[in-house]
Amino acid sequence: MLDFGIASIPLFIMLLFYGLIIYFVISLIRFMNNKIALDQGRNEKLDQLIQLLQKGEQKEPTAPSNPTTPDTR
Repeated sequence: MLDFGIASIPLFIMLLFYGLIIYFVISLIRFMNNKIALDQGRNEKLDQLIQLLQKGEQKEPTAPSNPTTPDTR
């Protein structure tokens, strides 16, 4: 049979290290894809909010302001 002995420990550590790097890269890619999707959704909602605010500003009549008249409330 094959006897690897002490020489297999550095090989095992190296393979474990590469496996952790690959796992980290895959996790990072998944996180970034999820973040991009959530950011796009947030940007769409912000665009809708901006449009609603602009429509609201267009519909509101601007009251003439007279700074010389005191407020008597």
